[in-house]
Amino acid sequence: MHPGTTTAVTTTEEARLLRRVAAGDHGDPLVDLYGRYASRLYGLGLRLTGDAGMAEELVQESFLRLWRSAARYDAERGSVRTFLFTIARRVAVDLLRRSGSRPLPTTEASAERSTEEAFDALVLGLDVRDALAALGPKHRQVLELILDEDLGATGIAARLGIPVGTVKTRIFYGLRALRAQLEERDLID
Repeated sequence: MHPGTTTAVTTTEEARLLRRVAAGDHGDPLVDLYGRYASRLYGLGLRLTGDAGMAEELVQESFLRLWRSAARYDAERGSVRTFLFTIARRVAVDLLRRSGSRPLPTTEASAERSTEEAFDALVLGLDVRDALAALGPKHRQVLELILDEDLGATGIAARLGIPVGTVKTRIFYGLRALRAQLEERDLID
């Protein structure tokens, strides 16, 4: 399988599931999509709202709206993931507006724009973490030490007990593999 094949298969499969929902099958296809996205939406909701109850509500309302709007999905305009996260963005804005809660930083721009920007940044962060998780353990380990602990090659070498040259090689190939993962997910060109 060449790069992109797995993502293309998943995208096609998810579009098929959503078409089944649109045709009236509200059982297995929704359960399958829920299994694929509920935890990511919950994590996103928790980061956006800072409240577990609101995060759960975001997941429930997002899937309810997905079910109601399944017939409007157009695979030519984007993936099911994009469609669902667009729905979730609207749900988050509605929840934050309704609750009067504004845990996200606001500027002179409208709170809605600020919420959308924060939402987009969080989704991108989750996508990068998913891409990172797809790497081999040695490459993922060095990149996580750079991202999470702000270590350089020397610090990573000391932490892992391996030569600096080995660390640099792992960083090089890890970044290359991460780029391929991000391209496969259409996050970069």
